[in-house]
Amino acid sequence: MSDRFRLTLAQLNPTVGDLKGNAGLALDAWRQGKEAGADMVALPEMFITGYNAQDLVMKPAFYTDAIAHIEALAKDCADGPTLAIGGPWIEGTELFNAYHICTGGKVVSRVLKHHLPNETVFDEVRIFDSGPLMGPYSVGNTRIGSPVCEDAWHEDVAETLAETGAEFLIVPNGSPYYRNKFETRLNHMVARVVETGLPLVYLNMVGGQDDQVFDGGSFVLNPGGTLAVQLPVFDACVAHVDFERGPDGWRALEGPFERHPDAWEQDYRVMVEALRDYCRKTGFGKVLLGLSGGVDSALVATIAVDALGSENVRCVMLPSEYTSQHSLEDAEACAKALGCHYDFVPIAEGRAAITATLEPLFKGLKPDLTEENIQSRLRGLLLMALSNKFGEMLLTTGNKSEVAVGYATIYGDMAGGYNPIKDLYKTRVFETCRWRNANHRAWMMGPEGEVIPERIITKPPSAELREDQKDSDSLPNYPVLDGILEILVDRDGSIEDCVAAGYSREDAKKVEHLVYISEYKRFQSAPGARLTKGAFWLDRRYPIVNRWREPLATQKTD
Repeated sequence: MSDRFRLTLAQLNPTVGDLKGNAGLALDAWRQGKEAGADMVALPEMFITGYNAQDLVMKPAFYTDAIAHIEALAKDCADGPTLAIGGPWIEGTELFNAYHICTGGKVVSRVLKHHLPNETVFDEVRIFDSGPLMGPYSVGNTRIGSPVCEDAWHEDVAETLAETGAEFLIVPNGSPYYRNKFETRLNHMVARVVETGLPLVYLNMVGGQDDQVFDGGSFVLNPGGTLAVQLPVFDACVAHVDFERGPDGWRALEGPFERHPDAWEQDYRVMVEALRDYCRKTGFGKVLLGLSGGVDSALVATIAVDALGSENVRCVMLPSEYTSQHSLEDAEACAKALGCHYDFVPIAEGRAAITATLEPLFKGLKPDLTEENIQSRLRGLLLMALSNKFGEMLLTTGNKSEVAVGYATIYGDMAGGYNPIKDLYKTRVFETCRWRNANHRAWMMGPEGEVIPERIITKPPSAELREDQKDSDSLPNYPVLDGILEILVDRDGSIEDCVAAGYSREDAKKVEHLVYISEYKRFQSAPGARLTKGAFWLDRRYPIVNRWREPLATQKTD
């Protein structure tokens, strides 16, 4: 009986639907494992299809093709270590999220996921069938259990595996980032280790997929909950982990151990990686955005440069008569600091033409929000024209505070293909700008130093669509607005929760009303990087038509 076991962990970045490319990544990792003398090479959950493939995986032609790629991969990996890879499996009329164990040129075992997540961004109950509680599979003379992702968040699967002879656990995951999620994962996995007394390998993928970023951070726990290995967050890597069998069973030897950065850095990395992979996987090499001289567009420009390089980012200033001199100066200074292309496109002539066209219809009516929105929509039209002409994807720049309360113009500044800061509240926008000015990392393609001028961060926010306009004319101050939104949106709380937290009932009711009536705008908004469990789109799904409002609290009488 062997007393050593080498496991190769492939923390890699698949692309949804790229079956051939994903199989190629798996084969390359297997070859690295073979060269390193591995007994087994493990890849994450649903790796062959990419994750989260949503309804695509229910298409018969697609899952048939995916299964065929796994079977071909098994043949390619016949002479060497066992290969374990996630992918779909069909039995009769049932479709499963499966973990395929390949040895000697064929798939010798399949683990079928039992617990199907049905919350936040996951909808697996509708897509997959639940597999039975299963026992371990064998790799040589070692018996291994593989709770698939959600299965390891529950006691029964791991306990069943331990009771039926598993000697250690390998947990393949497709677990996307939200702020501070690593601690949650670690706590659940430590619980499984304590309950079973077995070592546990947590293997996660990396890379962006639509709004989600898979952050890696794979790790290995020994009995008692001690970390033996911790892989980096966000970086693709192939790592080898050695186990030794002693009187008390298998133990992982200490291996690579990467410390994880703080939440501010991880959030920023998510926004960069989300945009980078969205462009790479959809085929866009270049982007453009309207650079207003405000803090939101400055941050988006910086994220874009860090993701794609300054040579692939076009910044466009589109001034009107309400654009302040400091906005003109600040926008140009930011573009220059970032080193990206800068265009100056005044909208006065176009706006005059639209005003003249509408004048017969608007005659006798006072200017109002309509005229303000025309400016925003004209900018959207011009930016989309540049996007079409030069093949550059337009980025939209609304923060989560604006997206939440509809403080944005549909078909205007909401126009665009992707929004890196969609899940970042305004108060965090300011702090993120300061963080980026003070920090630079190897994964950033932009320059070091102060790339966002200090005046952009410190001046009062304004849409500059009328004289002396400030955001605070229409909304509570951002610390108040964001505090209320965090309760109503991220925590799914109530008006009473807001009042209990010290906010005025009037402000809370106003914000609640704005959130509900803006649903139709969010329904048509661009996707953006998910940073929290309260992100707009899959995390929070509300009807567009909705007449309910929280009833007033019952008045107490003496």
